[in-house]
Amino acid sequence: MANSPSGDSILDRVVRILESFDDTQPALTVSSLSRRSGIPQATMYRLVGEMVQHGILAREPDGRVRLGLRLWELVARSSPAKDLREAALPFLQDVQSVVHQHTQLSVLRDGEVLVLERLSSSGSVINQASVAGRLSAHDTSMGMVMLAFSPAEVQEEYQRLHTDVDIRFSAAAGDFRRALAEIRRRGFASYDGVLDDGTTGISVPVVDRAGQAVAALGVVVPTGVAQRQAIIAVLMAAARGIARAAGEEPPGRTTSDFLVQ
Repeated sequence: MANSPSGDSILDRVVRILESFDDTQPALTVSSLSRRSGIPQATMYRLVGEMVQHGILAREPDGRVRLGLRLWELVARSSPAKDLREAALPFLQDVQSVVHQHTQLSVLRDGEVLVLERLSSSGSVINQASVAGRLSAHDTSMGMVMLAFSPAEVQEEYQRLHTDVDIRFSAAAGDFRRALAEIRRRGFASYDGVLDDGTTGISVPVVDRAGQAVAALGVVVPTGVAQRQAIIAVLMAAARGIARAAGEEPPGRTTSDFLVQ
């Protein structure tokens, strides 16, 4: 792949352009893209024009550009997340019919929670998770349950790169590694009001044959919700169903093995 005079490849620049868009700025001017990506404006005009021609970007009437449908089409056609989402969707719907709040499926990518699907009901509590959005792993029950069911080296690397976990999990609250061990022992993670007051995130892992998390299934409900243990039991049963539907046969511990502890 040809390199620019600055030494970065065209592919590097295309990736930086795509990463410039987010939930708060779904459409950007060429000059904004240039600032966000660090690519000279003249070069940005040329790259944007080519990407619009291929449908990777789409141009709006006011001249701003956004991610194009062609990009979504290519990703949706072959993404591994598509298979996991399709396997999980019936189980998410079952959980949603019980909690009538937010039910979501996520994976751990680059040390962050990447949300694959979210189902919500009218009148649900506030929830910062959005499909294709990312959240800090140690600020969510989904991220913590996936870290807890990850290999020790993954946990160690995460703690090395995120020094703020030592502040969040202070000695008074139990340190980060002890928190992960407790989640693994219980089989679920539950946190009150970490991202938003008045909400509780409850998540369980979707595990593979080796007992490691491939995803997390979680709900966001009002703090103090009744029948919390019943919700956890529903989540665990659904997570095992997702694992089987995705071609993974989870290890033999049952829901009751966790809930009696």
